[in-house]
Amino acid sequence: MDFWQEHSLEYLEMALKMDFRGRLDKPDGYGKRVGECGDTVEFFIVIDDKAEEIDRKIVKICYDIDGCKNTNACANTVVRMAENLTVAEAWESITPEAVVSYLKTLPSDENHCAELAVGAFYLALKGLYKK
Repeated sequence: MDFWQEHSLEYLEMALKMDFRGRLDKPDGYGKRVGECGDTVEFFIVIDDKAEEIDRKIVKICYDIDGCKNTNACANTVVRMAENLTVAEAWESITPEAVVSYLKTLPSDENHCAELAVGAFYLALKGLYKK
């Protein structure tokens, strides 16, 4: 089957998009995970530090990967989902299942890419509390 025909528009956009890919020198939160498949995902988060702790919003988020298009799709989806959320909302709403659901056509044997991306994101959120 043709790659372009077998995937949803959401998957195709997230797999090919590079707008959120990048690195930050001094993020408020940083998380990195390496999957069993060898792919690596890193997240860099900046939060609004002027708001009350419970209301702090994610104001900038980017990622870097060394991995496949499925991992790129999942990392992009995490960024898309996290934009303008509070830290508390991000903890609650961004899950591997939510990423898979958004992408619609992530191959089921690639669900570990969603787990990898969300795991790295959670580590970045956890890093916020260390500051």
